[in-house]
Amino acid sequence: MNEEIRIHSWPCSYYLDTSKQWVSGRLSLTPVAIKFTADKTGELLVNFHLSSISEIKKESSNLIFSSLTILEKNTKHWFSSLQPNRNVVFNILEHFWREQLLSNQGAGAEAGALQSTKGKELTGLLAGSQRRLEDTAKVLHYQGEQFDNIMKGLNKIEGDMDVADRLLTELESPSWWPFSSKLWKAPLEAKPKETATVSDSKNQEGIIIRIPVIITHRTDSNVKPGKLTLLASGLEISDCNSQVIHRFESKDVDDIRVHTPYEISVRQRFIGKPDTSYRLLSAKMPEAIPILEMQFSKKIQFLEDALGFVGARKSPQVDLGTSIWQAATGLLGGVMQPGSPVGGREGMDNEQVQLQSQEKISESETKELKQILKKLKGLALETEAELERQDEALDSITTSVDRATLNIDKQNRRIKKLT
Repeated sequence: MNEEIRIHSWPCSYYLDTSKQWVSGRLSLTPVAIKFTADKTGELLVNFHLSSISEIKKESSNLIFSSLTILEKNTKHWFSSLQPNRNVVFNILEHFWREQLLSNQGAGAEAGALQSTKGKELTGLLAGSQRRLEDTAKVLHYQGEQFDNIMKGLNKIEGDMDVADRLLTELESPSWWPFSSKLWKAPLEAKPKETATVSDSKNQEGIIIRIPVIITHRTDSNVKPGKLTLLASGLEISDCNSQVIHRFESKDVDDIRVHTPYEISVRQRFIGKPDTSYRLLSAKMPEAIPILEMQFSKKIQFLEDALGFVGARKSPQVDLGTSIWQAATGLLGGVMQPGSPVGGREGMDNEQVQLQSQEKISESETKELKQILKKLKGLALETEAELERQDEALDSITTSVDRATLNIDKQNRRIKKLT
């Protein structure tokens, strides 16, 4: 992720202690730092890392009310005349500051672990891949349940069509036909079992990911902290007390716009009344965007400031299970047997990586990598099998729909003859 990307900026004034005066300019937030640039000179007066902040407070000075102070090491920075208001800026800065602190927990141990940095990096990369694959498997599992429910619905439709066909046959039969009374009493007993399967699938839906967010509703300038929960069936926005503010089912979402890697907006359109729209900002949003892109591939739109993020993250779409496992086994081969080629000309390409890994990856890290790779293989194969099953289910659904359409056309023609 580009650390220089600008998440947000606000017009404000900064108290310059050296000249004892307020300077107008813009306060900017990046993923890792806070900056202030003067309007007149364009000079960068403030630039410090989020991890160096000790405290962010809302305060008042003797002459200027509604100020925001940031304690950075032993220096106190004063900001005032914040637009749109102080609360908005405070909530966003505090959110990214706290998330930065949480992500940096245990950073003090890094100095004593320089020799295993490469191993930790590889472990982190593979663990991230494992989480993404698990998220994908959850979504695919839910989609598979939806396909199963569709097939059950189509089977019920076919049963109803058979009943209708028998009823039409009776109506077409002469009054003296002896079997007419039996045709009315066929498969009415099979109906009550349908509601249980639908409710079961709703109860079994799982949470894919939950992240803290800053919530803005429609064009309201006020913001409040909350949570975004991505479910297999949609997404849910709640406040800090876990009270649901709004829940979007997948079918309810009309579009999702990715403004930056850290900010999205979700909208549901209506006719005759205002749209339901929420703007969500989060330091953890880069983790949620790939899942949103997978769930709402036809509804998500990356705006100009987010195109670099999606371009850097995307890779050519190849077979999921095979590609993941090939990459995993190649990496494991480089870790376990640094001197042996991985395969073909790829062995020559990976020679330098193998030589670097030989000295920097410890035995315990190698074992951990091997365990993660085994899990990745299992997940990849399960995902591949589920995709194949869903392809077959989709073919069956298409066939059933075509067959039902033909039956409906035939019955329409028979009904017209009767009338």
